[in-house]
Amino acid sequence: MKKIQSALQKWMKDNESFKENYLKMKQAVLNDPEIKQFLAGYPDLPESVIEKNLIKLYEFSTQSKQCDQCASYQSCKNILKGYSPVLHIDNDDIHLSYEKCHTMIAYEQAQKQREMIQSLYVPKDILEATMDKLEPEAARSDAITETLRFLHDAQTDLPKKGIFFSGPFGVGKTYFLGAIANKLKENNISSMIIYMPELVREMKTSIKDDSINSKIEYFKTADVLMLDDIGAETQSAWFRDEILGTILQYRMMEGLPVFFTSNYTLDQLEEQLAFSNRGGIEKVKAGRMIERIRQVSKEVKLYGENRREG
Repeated sequence: MKKIQSALQKWMKDNESFKENYLKMKQAVLNDPEIKQFLAGYPDLPESVIEKNLIKLYEFSTQSKQCDQCASYQSCKNILKGYSPVLHIDNDDIHLSYEKCHTMIAYEQAQKQREMIQSLYVPKDILEATMDKLEPEAARSDAITETLRFLHDAQTDLPKKGIFFSGPFGVGKTYFLGAIANKLKENNISSMIIYMPELVREMKTSIKDDSINSKIEYFKTADVLMLDDIGAETQSAWFRDEILGTILQYRMMEGLPVFFTSNYTLDQLEEQLAFSNRGGIEKVKAGRMIERIRQVSKEVKLYGENRREG
């Protein structure tokens, strides 16, 4: 090692151009305002320590500190993208470390929030819905009022009841779900939006790969569960009682809200749920299901023009 150092020192002495550039770099580094301020805090630090760590000081001087030279996480210029350099003294030596910068933290938060809205067969435009695009028509005033009340209360404590949006085809019921989900994520509240007809198919498929129990558990415990177009699924006593009934029973007992959309009112849905693919009418079981729905949501009727026409 000594031979290598001796050879390097000899090369530096013989190479005046390198020495000149090195001195210029050293002068520029030591004149950097942030480095001067840092070193001023350690007046007793030996010159030899500064000399030994000149490369670290140079690295620090060329990096963006807390995004002062970067417009975004994607355009970060630093060696470690999204990390800002920090100088500190430990055991009488200079150390250089990196910590997450503002844009990195914001980027990670945005990624986390995007993951907060999960969906099962829900259109992309619904996942991008916003509250400010909900047109304040008289026919939807009750729906908007109840939605705003829920979102306001959720800022301090998640309400135990969601909303059952009932109304004709195309009036924007599903859009309400997307807008609510996006607003909730601003308060770090996750939601799961599920298109009911596809959920039935999903659960039947899950029997084959033994994933049905884990999926039921997830639907039971999600912060906010949103079931889109309930009543449109093919009626199955098994799904009604063993899947939907189990999920709603748990959420009712735990005080976890559920949102629904349906072309049926609750009274009409009760009639729909009473019909079974096994034949006959099961009014008692349908009534039990409706009672669970009433315990986890409040019915709000939604009217207006068909936004899917034209």
